[in-house]
Amino acid sequence: MNEIMGTLVCALGGLAGAVFALPFRGIRSMRYESYWLIYAVAGLVVFPLALAGVTCPHLFDVIGKTEGATLARCIGFGALWGLGGLTWGLMIRYLGIGLGLAIGCGLCSATGTLIPPIVTGHASDLVKDTPAVVTLVGVIVSLVGIVFVGLAGKLKESELPEEEKKKAVAEFNFKKGIIVAVFSGIASAGMNFGLQGGASMETAARLCGTDAKWVGMPVLVVVLWGGFAVNAAWCLWQNAKNKSFCDYRLSASGLGAGVLAALAGVIWACQFVCQKVGEPAMGEMRYISFAVVMGSCVLFSSLLGVVLGEWKGTGARTRAALVAGLVVLAASIALATVAKAI
Repeated sequence: MNEIMGTLVCALGGLAGAVFALPFRGIRSMRYESYWLIYAVAGLVVFPLALAGVTCPHLFDVIGKTEGATLARCIGFGALWGLGGLTWGLMIRYLGIGLGLAIGCGLCSATGTLIPPIVTGHASDLVKDTPAVVTLVGVIVSLVGIVFVGLAGKLKESELPEEEKKKAVAEFNFKKGIIVAVFSGIASAGMNFGLQGGASMETAARLCGTDAKWVGMPVLVVVLWGGFAVNAAWCLWQNAKNKSFCDYRLSASGLGAGVLAALAGVIWACQFVCQKVGEPAMGEMRYISFAVVMGSCVLFSSLLGVVLGEWKGTGARTRAALVAGLVVLAASIALATVAKAI
């Protein structure tokens, strides 16, 4: 039962990852780099730090006593994620929420789940018993679902006139979007590399009296520091290049845009808060937590794309490919959920 509950918490994180970009749709008075910086400050620094401070006693003692190599590894992988995260917004701009997050999260899930055991010499863990094999099959199944969703996106581009595509996704461009999605999805897997690389911090947090479900918060804080450094540097550079520092002036429209951007950041951070909260309950299956978050994000984002009208006007073949992708993705999540019981 604990494994199932942990998996469901991780799936809830996927829902947060699917809807985080919705507030961006209401921003009209800020350039991309300006509202992205506000998003980064709120979601990568302020909210995680505040949550960790409340749930983890002696937070800075835990971080300060962590060996330098562990901190460097977590921050470094966070920076790698930051490079992918920078293009995450571009991916959504070119492909839309449904298709963009489906492809990006699918690649991120596969990379982030399969590579860590391989590079650490634990590849055999992927097939060590029946639950592990079922989990691996679930990851492979999710990739099949991504192929179907990607096919639906390609069919959509070929069958809809330009003006129809622009109604749902103003800057729809499948070719550019796929290039960005491949880079963003693979680089963003650095998030899971960092989150799984701070075991000593989790142990220290536990020894300081932190409840088991919150011991991953110090790790999340440190990983996001690396991501924030990359995002902030790029945004400030773009502000200087485009002379867009004026976006931060206090005004009614600017304040509203800032609130929406900050809200997007908080919602985004919740997906990895859910991952780290769900992991302790998953026991030996915790290594699939990232795959569950990303897989459920793909499913929910694809459904959201349907609700937002991103597939309106498409033909029967396109809708069939999309439905097939959603069904396969749902099956992959189900496999991950029941793997321990098989």
